[in-house]
Amino acid sequence: MSTFFARLTVERRIESIRMPKGTIQSRADIAEGLQYLARQCPVLATLIKEVPEVPLRRRPASFASLASIVISQQVSKQSADAIFRRMEEHVVPLTPEKYLSVGELVWTKIGLSRPKQKTLSAVSDAMVSRSLELNSLAALPSEEAIATMTAIKGIGPWTAEVYLLFAIGHPDIMPAGDLALQIASSNAYGITDRMSEKELRARAEPWAPWRGVAARLLWAHYAVQKERSAMP
Repeated sequence: MSTFFARLTVERRIESIRMPKGTIQSRADIAEGLQYLARQCPVLATLIKEVPEVPLRRRPASFASLASIVISQQVSKQSADAIFRRMEEHVVPLTPEKYLSVGELVWTKIGLSRPKQKTLSAVSDAMVSRSLELNSLAALPSEEAIATMTAIKGIGPWTAEVYLLFAIGHPDIMPAGDLALQIASSNAYGITDRMSEKELRARAEPWAPWRGVAARLLWAHYAVQKERSAMP
């Protein structure tokens, strides 16, 4: 075999290893991703031993799930949960068509800020016109899926990445703008200053194609550290 074809064969083998198998659907998928990450990164291998569980955290691929993520931006979990409960009470069924039909008075009564009203209106319009089809996002590479979502006014990278991670189950998403992930990564690597989004994205490159499992692991590590710091 020539040197060229030998190299091509190796490259194809590497590519096949790095390509994820569909979406993250089960605990078995999490386990497969963790095994891969443990081989790739000694720091993550240590975290895997320290974290009692890496949760699946899947939700339906739906308008309701995306609305919940939009609502959770820049507010406490308690406030977001209360607003979403009111949305479920006043927008029945919770679909883009129904959201558009109830109008601004109901949106305000629910507790949605003006920017979030506009974002959810833009999402609803895109879904009704079929310019955004949530189920089709699973078949796209991560960069293309994120670009498709962020093309909608009001949807930023964090919202798109969190939705793709938990509602679509995309295996190779790292929401590097997330504060908890930045803190967890800095802690894991013994870095005093919190990692920036750019630094975390660069750090996560070798974790492909299982960055979605790495993100879950880091969130689980963050929760453990937070619980420890709260202990007397």
